[in-house]
Amino acid sequence: MSISEVTSRIGQIQAQLATLAPQPTSAGSTAFTGALDQATATASATSRYAAGTGSGQGSEVVAHARKYLGVPYVWGGTNPATGLDCSGLVQKVYDELGYDLPRVSYQQATAGRPVANLAQAQPGDILAFGSPVHHVGIYIGDNQMIHAPRPGKDVEVSSVYETPTAIRRVVPDAGATASAAGTIGTVGTVGAVAGRVAAGTPYANLFESAAAKYGVSADLLSAVARQESGYNPRATSPAGAQGLMQLMPGTADGLGVTNSYDPAQAVDGAARLLKGLLARFGSTDLALAAYNAGPGAVLKYNGVPPYAETQNYVRSVMSTLEAA
Repeated sequence: MSISEVTSRIGQIQAQLATLAPQPTSAGSTAFTGALDQATATASATSRYAAGTGSGQGSEVVAHARKYLGVPYVWGGTNPATGLDCSGLVQKVYDELGYDLPRVSYQQATAGRPVANLAQAQPGDILAFGSPVHHVGIYIGDNQMIHAPRPGKDVEVSSVYETPTAIRRVVPDAGATASAAGTIGTVGTVGAVAGRVAAGTPYANLFESAAAKYGVSADLLSAVARQESGYNPRATSPAGAQGLMQLMPGTADGLGVTNSYDPAQAVDGAARLLKGLLARFGSTDLALAAYNAGPGAVLKYNGVPPYAETQNYVRSVMSTLEAA
């Protein structure tokens, strides 16, 4: 950890403890485990917060954050099994949805796009507090947020107790159109959504259904399936990727896919993943690179990473799309 990161952590603790006296957590290890299991089992759109009024992905951010209600605050914590700090919670939630955020709060306060004020915030936005920034949370609507407050407390829902010094939006804006969410019109650009695939394409109904649901090209989904598994729903890679769309177990879990070998779940999860990658990177080739190598690699190299596998992957899928 760098000096600036340590300083940010110390500032966070000092600022919080200056106004709030620590109180011992009332949850023992057994109670905590039960609370975490219950939160995981019940986190869904039935919550008025998860329902939200923001983008679909903003509501997904909230739903994922709600899984960690009751997890104890641990300074520097990034593992829900042992505890999370404020920025560890934010990073964990966004990572499950395919977004590679910085580790510490003051860096997260510059991620994504700025939102002018709380009145314009939507569920899923990152709220940052202090100058310098010492705390972050996830907005859930109605002047409420989910955050890991301080030592002695658990991840909780609370009011937005002061005016944020920064509000950042990482996911697409509410009301974004399907075409804005992206697929190809010409190579490497965002364009119109293709709703049907060529006759005789395996699992055509799944690709077309996902295209209509998420605004991701059916041809793109088909091309990825062809490249990933050769349309084989039982395929398993040496690295452990599974099923028709070759989802890694961790990625599948973050997408809520319980069985990657089920073609319907795999296509639905891959469509949501690709939708987010297209919206984030703005071009099909970069979204494909992120699907293959991860968003972090694309950000690191500011383009398709210089990995032979990834470059061949992108080239092959794009060629299939051009032919389609």
